[in-house]
Amino acid sequence: MEQVSFRRMDEGTKEDYALLHRYESDYVAALPDRLLVALKRLDESLAGYQVSRLEHSLQSATRAEADGADIELVVAALVHDLGDELSPENHSQLAAAIMRPYVREEVTWILEMHGVFQYKYYGDKIGLNPDERERWRDHKYFNSCERFCRDWDQMAFDPDYPSKPLSYFEPMLREIFSRPPFDPDILYPEST
Repeated sequence: MEQVSFRRMDEGTKEDYALLHRYESDYVAALPDRLLVALKRLDESLAGYQVSRLEHSLQSATRAEADGADIELVVAALVHDLGDELSPENHSQLAAAIMRPYVREEVTWILEMHGVFQYKYYGDKIGLNPDERERWRDHKYFNSCERFCRDWDQMAFDPDYPSKPLSYFEPMLREIFSRPPFDPDILYPEST
């Protein structure tokens, strides 16, 4: 395998960076495959529920699609808990970061906030404020996030629910994560 000549980024040549771009392009193109592997791993994570985290994700996505959600929201429902494995205390933000380059701002905001919005359904049972989400009541995507949590996420722990299989959602996931990324000003709005 070819390698770059530099040991510091500022010493790299145009040829070095052309080589890296080729490798990075292939790596980015394989993102859907890595996400599918990560989703499959959810089948063995976080014990105690009546369904696996994968089944919860499939139920959420199935419910979103049955409710008429667009492809971005269906895939968001599918991957919304991917962060549980690597970042359980802020899994919502990790899911949002994964999708941010490929979807509209509304979807990213929903993913980022869904953890807090879920307190509505269980916060009082573990000492959290179930109304924590109210501080965002006037946000333009509040109702969208409320719907995501109320109708798809918090409902998706039913072992008898007829979820569609991961293979059904795979083409949707591949479509979303094969898109060219949005403009960097959209990805990093606070830095502009």
